[in-house]
Amino acid sequence: MLLENRTAVIYGAAGEIGSAIAEAFAAEGANCFLVGRTAATLDTVAGKIRAAGGRAETAVVDVYDAAAVDDHAATVVEKGGSLDISVNVTSQETHFAPLADIAVTDFAQAVAKTLTSQLITTKAAARHMVEQESGVILFFGGSDYSNKMPGLGNVQIQFDAIEGLRRQWACELGPHNIRLITLLSGGIAETFPNIPEMDAAKQAIIDTSLLKRAATRADVGHVAAFAASDHAAAITDTQLNISCGTFCD
Repeated sequence: MLLENRTAVIYGAAGEIGSAIAEAFAAEGANCFLVGRTAATLDTVAGKIRAAGGRAETAVVDVYDAAAVDDHAATVVEKGGSLDISVNVTSQETHFAPLADIAVTDFAQAVAKTLTSQLITTKAAARHMVEQESGVILFFGGSDYSNKMPGLGNVQIQFDAIEGLRRQWACELGPHNIRLITLLSGGIAETFPNIPEMDAAKQAIIDTSLLKRAATRADVGHVAAFAASDHAAAITDTQLNISCGTFCD
């Protein structure tokens, strides 16, 4: 198993992406600590993992509360013996509209909340990973510098801002054998609401990809597990492209 004897924290573990990553980590032997806002949805994911033979514990933690996140990270280390993998895929506050139509306060608040969440959870993980001189921190989203799609509002800007954080963290944590990687997706169509209004967006993801399909939740989980494993030990400070060829150099 790729992640046997590893301890992973997944923030936003009850969501579509978070649960896919948690399930893949557990399938590869990781001891998973699932974090979110709602106990019932976390329990559902944990139950699925346990039914498949994996290990999972849950905790309701506010990712904007630095003290609570720090306390939880300390508990993870106490229970698991280490904190080897950290992933924050908590939901963002999104405004899909032309930038000219978004209120300045709404835009600023959304970006600030996203960066605050990522900064708090990364700091909490880094504190323990520096002590143990090892670890992997994963991000989801990534930067598409070829983007020419109007109306994305704050969404891509927030992903770009997270990339700025990731690059700086990679420089500071690299000497401690801590790797930081972003999973770059062209959109996971199966996670979109199943309503007619989303059909065009789903088809656009497929049409713009080289493989003529969208990446799936399973794809995300498999790549995340690889990235967090020793098989990716030489990979850091970069994006892993899982866009099915939507984004190409």
